[in-house]
Amino acid sequence: MIDAEKIRSDFPALSQKVYGKPLVYLDNAATTHKPKAVLEKILEYYTTMNSNIHRGVHYLSEKAGSAYADARQTVKEFIHAASLNEIIFTGGTTGSINLLADAFGRTFVGEGDEIIITEMEHHSNIIPWQVLAKRKNAVLRFIPLNKENRLSIDTLSELINDNTKLISLCHVSDALGVINPVHEVIRQAHERGIPVLIDAAQSVPHFPVDVQKLDCDFLAFSGHKLYAETGIGILYAKEKYLKKMSPYQTGGGMISRVSLDETVYAELPYKFEAGTPNIAGAISLAAAIDYVNRTGMEKIALHEAEIYDYMFTQLRQIEGLTIYAGTGPNCGGLSFNLEGIHPSDAAMVFDKMGIAVRSGTHCADPVMDHLKVSGTIRASIALYTTRKEIDILVKGIKKVQDLFR
Repeated sequence: MIDAEKIRSDFPALSQKVYGKPLVYLDNAATTHKPKAVLEKILEYYTTMNSNIHRGVHYLSEKAGSAYADARQTVKEFIHAASLNEIIFTGGTTGSINLLADAFGRTFVGEGDEIIITEMEHHSNIIPWQVLAKRKNAVLRFIPLNKENRLSIDTLSELINDNTKLISLCHVSDALGVINPVHEVIRQAHERGIPVLIDAAQSVPHFPVDVQKLDCDFLAFSGHKLYAETGIGILYAKEKYLKKMSPYQTGGGMISRVSLDETVYAELPYKFEAGTPNIAGAISLAAAIDYVNRTGMEKIALHEAEIYDYMFTQLRQIEGLTIYAGTGPNCGGLSFNLEGIHPSDAAMVFDKMGIAVRSGTHCADPVMDHLKVSGTIRASIALYTTRKEIDILVKGIKKVQDLFR
């Protein structure tokens, strides 16, 4: 197990007060705070190597380019990709999925073809496929949620057919904290030769993810949910697909040669990284990965499982509180509502107590439609979350109930 109290000293933002009260930050599914090791690495980039890469031969450019290349290697090893060519830097999970929907869709999806996603998805894993389906006159199908607010995986065999070109689903639901049986989805898909995209935005920060063991064809995640800065993300893709797909964007950096008549694209992975990349973001992501590796992803997973179980147990005992995830497997976020209290009203009161939670639909309107609610309150944990913070949340919930009663 890790010592969360000791780890908190690595995160400057956690020591501040909100409205005169110690900050209790339980909005980690939205974004995490950054350790000093990451902040220092960002400052180091801008003060000692700030320069564009892939273009200059001077000292700063070479130094920045080397750090950027090292960051790609760090990501490759972190998710156990087979090749550096399979690691594409993007702006985040949203950028990764949009890249794939465009590039994969143009190459592999035609009129009448089908894509399967789930009713549990974040909007960023729904809208790109809706846009693609309309553009290609393709069909979008959905794995439904059941009464336990989990995926009805038994329906997948009925949804898959000869027209299915891709299955895309979240590893962990951002709205519910539910861990999905992605291994089973991948197994069924590959039996029919269908590739699978995993939205790992809510899984990569919480437990080890090995793309080769999963055998997923594509995987996307964001740096800012993994203690790095915003505006950086990863698309992992098997090289056999990247070689066939056309570039998502064009411009500098993704070309080998340009004439007035034609353009020769660069080799992988640069073919999918047009323009000046988020160099500092990539370096910050590598620093964040180094940080969690030093802490130990297995230890982080064990600590968070203990904190999540404690939170679930404590909240379940509160009368007038509804939890939507049910019993495991869950991780990260826990969504709930208080009887007779709008989630946004509750969240604003929590804020005055120094408790940061998220309220609303969590960019998952279909999930809210399934739950028949306008929104929920979500408390989400990270490696620095402590039992003491959960106790403060429980006290806060009871105060909110008393106030509105």
